Amino acid sequence: MNDIQGGDRTGEPGTDRTDGDGIRGTAAGTAPVPLSVLDLVTVGQGRTASQALRTGVEIARLAERRGFHRYWVAEHHSMPGVASSSPAVLLAHIAAHTDRIRLGSGGVMLPNHAPLVIAEQFGTLEAMAPGRIDLGLGRAPGTDGATAAALRRSDRLNEGAEDFPQQLSELIRFLDDDFPDGHPYRRIHAVPGPVQATAPGGVQSAHRPPVWLLGSSGFSARLAGTLGLPFAFAHHFSARNTVPALDLYRSSFRPSAVLDAPYALIGVSALAADEEAEARRQVLTGALSMVRLRTGRPGLIPSPEEAAAYDFSPLEREFVDGWLADVIHGTPDEVRTGLDDLAKRTGADELMITANAHGGEARLRSYELIADAYGLPGA
Repeated sequence: MNDIQGGDRTGEPGTDRTDGDGIRGTAAGTAPVPLSVLDLVTVGQGRTASQALRTGVEIARLAERRGFHRYWVAEHHSMPGVASSSPAVLLAHIAAHTDRIRLGSGGVMLPNHAPLVIAEQFGTLEAMAPGRIDLGLGRAPGTDGATAAALRRSDRLNEGAEDFPQQLSELIRFLDDDFPDGHPYRRIHAVPGPVQATAPGGVQSAHRPPVWLLGSSGFSARLAGTLGLPFAFAHHFSARNTVPALDLYRSSFRPSAVLDAPYALIGVSALAADEEAEARRQVLTGALSMVRLRTGRPGLIPSPEEAAAYDFSPLEREFVDGWLADVIHGTPDEVRTGLDDLAKRTGADELMITANAHGGEARLRSYELIADAYGLPGA
């Protein structure tokens, strides 16, 4: 376990690590657990990527003002309706427009990248926003097989997933700058990073971004538990596996230099509107978008008008009904009740809310209404 985790990390000099190095959040208002935001930076029909990115900044600033714990973005590729293909670039932009909220990846798809490159990117982010950066890692490609092959310059896609534990070990070694003597990478350093503290005259913080493992099945749950790392589960698209995966994570957990007890968040698809019918109208756009994605027709997020007029086939309607059953939507009170029930049923330590809709206005309004429903600060 120590080999993959690297050395101990104590945060900024002169501070006591009381929250798992920035991992553990504190519930605000009447929320049962800390609330956070997963922003897919969706691009709707008739909108540009520039508009979607500006909305991302607005959502991050709203989340910071209203007391959400963290704001994450996720790596996706070759999807016209998702403008988050470069998490590190996007997070640098968001960091420049926020002051306190934690920022991170939910996640970076490790097999798509060289571990050294990720260590350099997130070391740079940590230098830009000290003590605010999370590094969430996934082992899926975040896209289809052909695009994954183009990213990796290889058609041996299974190799990346199978090598995930080794890649993770290498990445953490780069983050901690602690390859053992005799290792071929012993004299290679991720900069910005700890090596700057050992250079003559160096005054580099020992802090580095905490690593999270992401998953939608049991593999990453078990690995995160074994390594004593925080775990994020994709309930928003793998709801049936949520409780089994969290149980496996908790039963596999071994205390580490990072955490002395398990800490798990779950991604939750939730959207609140002033009226129940409007919430239903908005979430149907995401459902239609998923129908198209699952049938090999990814595109921009359709408008509410197009989604309402779409003639779903019986199989598509069955899919949509199943999909929407796992999307918490309705009035603020209905969404609050749904989130409370989910937190109680899963025992999640944190809820990370993603609001998928055509326009930025609906998404911003949803986060504001949810914050109001829980009496979060900054109203």
